[in-house]
Amino acid sequence: MAAEIVNPRTDITSSTDSTERAESTERAESTERAESTDGDGPDSPVDPVFALHRGGKMEVTATVPVRNADDLSLAYTPGVARVCTAIAEQPELVHDYTWKSQVVAVVTDGTAVLGLGDIGPEASLPVMEGKAILFKQFGGVDAVPIALATTDVDEIVDTVVRLAPSFGGVNLEDISAPRCFEIERKLQERLDIPVFHDDQHGTAVVTLAALRNATRLTGRALGELRAVISGAGAAGVAIAKILVEAGIGDVAVTDRKGVVHAGREDLNAAKRELATYTNRAGLTGTLEEALAGADVFIGVSGGTVPEEAVATMAKGCFIFAMANPTPEIHPEVAHKYAAVVATGRSDFPNQINNVLAFPGIFSGALQVRASRITEGMKIAAAEALAAVVDGELSADCVIPSPFDERVAPAVSAAVAAAARAEGVARR
Repeated sequence: MAAEIVNPRTDITSSTDSTERAESTERAESTERAESTDGDGPDSPVDPVFALHRGGKMEVTATVPVRNADDLSLAYTPGVARVCTAIAEQPELVHDYTWKSQVVAVVTDGTAVLGLGDIGPEASLPVMEGKAILFKQFGGVDAVPIALATTDVDEIVDTVVRLAPSFGGVNLEDISAPRCFEIERKLQERLDIPVFHDDQHGTAVVTLAALRNATRLTGRALGELRAVISGAGAAGVAIAKILVEAGIGDVAVTDRKGVVHAGREDLNAAKRELATYTNRAGLTGTLEEALAGADVFIGVSGGTVPEEAVATMAKGCFIFAMANPTPEIHPEVAHKYAAVVATGRSDFPNQINNVLAFPGIFSGALQVRASRITEGMKIAAAEALAAVVDGELSADCVIPSPFDERVAPAVSAAVAAAARAEGVARR
């Protein structure tokens, strides 16, 4: 029998005071740094971006006080030994008596960072820190940035597997395709915690939610639509997969050489698989040719689609041009032809933003200690996200704002329920 565990958390009102003191100290230090800095370079006090990032954007704080010897003996030795012994005897107790069940590893190798490409692990850290604070801000989930100094698939997998006992989930981030597909698959095979590549699935979930609402707004059915996706990388492949799972009529995916189809001999393994469940129409031409009569354009590739090609799309089409900072089809052009227009930018309506998905998805998965994140859980997340603005639907509102406080709770609850329904929940 395991040793009896007593929760040592008592009155922690002092944590508020310590937070206020820390904030006051940081403000003072920031002022001193600004006053001592000259010039117009990265260290210039007139550059708010560098000023905000100085010293990093996150820190570790205690959830219990250590004010005296009694506190120390409970939080650390000798008291902590009782908890360690109990976990050794009943490993599942790690979820109750450590932070494991509420923390995610944000893992990257720095090979596909935002629109910057392969800039390396150190340069990726500001993005990983940003991801971690979004987890906390929008989903109440703690996250730790982990930038790895390797791009080898097996080394990344082995490293994450060895780190996994400390975490309740793994968010893969900014890893280039097609390596990202293999890394995710191998980790899912070896770990019994959620592994989620946000560049793929977060984008896919939000895209499906927006498309669901676009069809509801215009009185159409998903099964009636033919979509064309520009980009066969991580996001494009995941979007195609979730749209097929959700029941879209047809979807063709294009890369630099045109439509991905089974007759091409230059496809990598991921694209060969993609060709087996997309493009029922058997298209073989260019992106522009595929757009003729298409109901939906989804851009996750960059570049520019000529207006002449946009004009050939079906009347009342949907255009989701998500490349940043320059959409594949500028909204001014898109609105000439489309009933609903979405982008990846915050300065236009209907922003397709991953922050609408990943915090709630992980929150729900961790809540029920899910062993993995299934396609059903992703579709449930998309449906819940779409439902948030059910009563507010308009051409400029088919997806909620990232700052809508209803989003994360709705997505979290839907994901938890789907996990239980699919048998991957462990509580």
